[in-house]
Amino acid sequence: MRVSKLVSKTLREVPADADNISHRLMVRAGLIHQLVAGVYSYLPLGWRSLRKIENIIRNEMDKAGGQEINMPVLHPAELWGDRMSDIRFTLFDRRERKLTLGPTHEEVVTSLAARYVRSYRDLPLNLYQIQVKFRDEPRPRGGLIRAREFSMKDAYTFDVDEAGLDVAYDKVFQAYQNIFTRCGLDVMVVEADSGAIGGKDSREFILTTPAGEDEVIFCPACDYAANAEKASSVKEKIDGGKPLPLETVATPGMKSIEEVAGFLKVPPSRTLKAVFYIADGTFVFGVIRGDLTVNETKLRNQLHCADLRLATEEEVIAAGIVPGSASAVGLKGIRVIADDSVSSGVNFVAGGNKPDTHLKNVNYPRDFKVDIVADIARAVAGEKCIKCGGKLSSTRGIEVAHIFKLGTIYSTKLGANFLDEKGESHPIVMGCYGLGPSRLLAAAVEQHNDDKGIIWPVSIAPYHVYLCPLPREGSKVTEVAEKLYQDLQAAGIEVLFDDRAESPGVKFNDADLIGLPFRITVSPRTLEKDAVELKKRTEKDPQIVPLSEIISKLKALI
Repeated sequence: MRVSKLVSKTLREVPADADNISHRLMVRAGLIHQLVAGVYSYLPLGWRSLRKIENIIRNEMDKAGGQEINMPVLHPAELWGDRMSDIRFTLFDRRERKLTLGPTHEEVVTSLAARYVRSYRDLPLNLYQIQVKFRDEPRPRGGLIRAREFSMKDAYTFDVDEAGLDVAYDKVFQAYQNIFTRCGLDVMVVEADSGAIGGKDSREFILTTPAGEDEVIFCPACDYAANAEKASSVKEKIDGGKPLPLETVATPGMKSIEEVAGFLKVPPSRTLKAVFYIADGTFVFGVIRGDLTVNETKLRNQLHCADLRLATEEEVIAAGIVPGSASAVGLKGIRVIADDSVSSGVNFVAGGNKPDTHLKNVNYPRDFKVDIVADIARAVAGEKCIKCGGKLSSTRGIEVAHIFKLGTIYSTKLGANFLDEKGESHPIVMGCYGLGPSRLLAAAVEQHNDDKGIIWPVSIAPYHVYLCPLPREGSKVTEVAEKLYQDLQAAGIEVLFDDRAESPGVKFNDADLIGLPFRITVSPRTLEKDAVELKKRTEKDPQIVPLSEIISKLKALI
């Protein structure tokens, strides 16, 4: 391809709405163009890289036993019910039938399995697709990192039992490891929450970067790593002596944990915090140690609710709760969930359920009852690892893939069953495996760049070589460059030929911004030695290579 013919052009100015490195560089290098918020056109350079990523994915999924299919984007809304209703795009056809644009395809693929799987002889089965998805993100950001229209590779395995699912899961896990290695990306595998799709044994592949929207809690001393939504830590026991009798104390004007703890001269870890939520329309009273914070994902999972939000002050008062002085002591008629930290000590300070009043020496379960005791706390860096006791750290990253075991959630719901050897019917055991090619494209740029531009891994670069002639009147630079362009293509080397009448500075800047792995410069100076200049994008200094050897040299490098 000749640069003069490219539909896209490089930009010198940083786009005003670009809020991370990959977004800025992809727009400036002419890889993508925004139509509306969260919706992008892939320009030739970006599309070439995306197709290379997709081909690597196909190759590894095929080796793992996958069969590629293509499922519709347009779904009947009744297939979905209320699931993911907050981010689904919906529309109506001319018969006023409600439709939805698929944000994912669990229901559709399970319906296929229900149609085509009859017997245990039809299993195991591994189906995958690379398909466009639509999600009405409330805050699309970061270019392709969080878009409303995006490319997704979703795979689904179907087995007769959990043992078969374990085998399928491990095969896809290894395929994913191979994909990231071949794409030149360094990822971290972490425990994760399954989210709206459901399931268990959930793992995410996180590409670490400061611009990432996900927080990962990990232990440098062992292999423990988890998304902050899932992570747990050791809750240290608080030495409070022997349980003492309840004591009511006045706390005038004191409402927050910090105010009460300071007034009564106790650490926040010796207090019990009251938090209030509305879960699927029902008021819920939460209790957690004062130095900890509620993890709302864990809370939602424990409550098995679809909608969870903080209760308003009006809703708290309407429930008969005194804001700033509330506790579960004596509470009746309200569902209570407590973090397991309520058992980590004795003689806590908690609300007295009267204005300007608190209780000292509150102990569980002596002084209050709860409906659920579970880990609902957010783990943070500095706390102890639940695996080895080491000190936890945190980092940020981009989720580029997510795999989990669905079990029989969808097969039971949609009647996807098989007959065993005895003719008895059982629900198919399923696994789900998502990977975002478009997000992977952005993540690659996020991970591989410098202050000059993108640094593409060879395997997913739009082209291998940036051919940069620097002609001068009376020289043979243009003639030699044209022949080299043809010879490189004939040798199977992908070339972007900068045939523009621009200065060396402009050409070199664009070469660095676009970030192809190798740059060949043809100039009067190099031709004096019957050679060209070869520079790797990852290295500072170029090398002089004879013209007769440049193709074999590049083949070896590529």
